[in-house]
Amino acid sequence: MQRREFVNFCAAAAAAAAAPALGADAQPRFYARARLVDDKGAPLHAGAVPPGRNLIFHYPYAATPCFLLNLGHPAAGPAQLQTADKKTYAWHGGVGPARSIVAYSAICAHKLSYPTRDISFISYRAEKTAGNRFGAVIHCCSEHSQYDPTQGARVVAGPAPQPLASILLEWDAAKDELYAVGTRAGERFNEYFDKYAFRLELEHGAQARSAVGGSCVVEALENFCRQQVKC
Repeated sequence: MQRREFVNFCAAAAAAAAAPALGADAQPRFYARARLVDDKGAPLHAGAVPPGRNLIFHYPYAATPCFLLNLGHPAAGPAQLQTADKKTYAWHGGVGPARSIVAYSAICAHKLSYPTRDISFISYRAEKTAGNRFGAVIHCCSEHSQYDPTQGARVVAGPAPQPLASILLEWDAAKDELYAVGTRAGERFNEYFDKYAFRLELEHGAQARSAVGGSCVVEALENFCRQQVKC
């Protein structure tokens, strides 16, 4: 090999080694471990989570809403998924006695619609309807993105570019208690805080970006917001 070719080869090899791998894995991101509790502060027992209901809590920040769902049947996984920037990851299924309990960010991955105290355009639909031909889905009425909660919130319809971010749950089998411990892939928190800065300050004051620690209050979506838009 001529000297010039050898130098060019070494430079190309070094650049390839330094470049990030296309489609690299999306690693979990861990936050403070927060126990899920009811509105009285008592631990929420996995066995008492009602199936088919929209439950909401805020994690990992005071202003970032999440859905807690009991699908009523095992969501065993694994599902192989991909983010909008082509990072791959595995979703490993539900937790609890029947592995039926899952949690996802309630911030739509398309235009960041989310449940507010006044209205929610996004919610879980437990029943198959004409508008939800894929069965039980999380449906955002803003642009009709639909996510399958049995498969890591995989996009099954609409313009969303990626699944909803998964909320990592821990189940203490001895106490039948649930904890939120982090997220897996697809966080849109920075864009969310930028887009809704004024509204979030009105809703949460200076605490909007505060990290959640200790516990998260879980409540029914119909108790949290005044109106749910169905489509």
